[in-house]
Amino acid sequence: MRTILINGESHDVDVPDDMPLLWVLRDILGLTGTKYGCGIAQCGACTVHVAGQPARACQLPVSLVGDRPVTTIEAIGQTALGQRVHEAWLDEQVIQCGYCQSGQIMAATALLQTTPAPSDDDIDDAMSGNICRCGTYVRIRAAIHKAASNA
Repeated sequence: MRTILINGESHDVDVPDDMPLLWVLRDILGLTGTKYGCGIAQCGACTVHVAGQPARACQLPVSLVGDRPVTTIEAIGQTALGQRVHEAWLDEQVIQCGYCQSGQIMAATALLQTTPAPSDDDIDDAMSGNICRCGTYVRIRAAIHKAASNA
């Protein structure tokens, strides 16, 4: 049995040490906003924040989370920055199929936490690990710039 802090709430979970955080979130806790994409940490659909840093939940064993707080897409909109990113995403009509968007938003929010006024290169570097099969990269970049300018 271990206790993990997800979105500001403590949860006691009885899971194997090597169970990926993604499955704890989705199957044990019912937080299905974080998506399974590739399962090998290459697409970014499963991006969450662990102690404020973006992490791939599909490959992160729950035992390595320790006592660090985890934030998922379900809670990121409760922050002022998360709200700005959500609004910019809607204003720029980023979403098409929507599958990758939770990971995209989590990566964008992490970028803006460390780089409040990112350049196009900053955005491209930070978002390069998040794949959008619909190809909305131009809109994603515009939304990140909009969220940064609305600070």
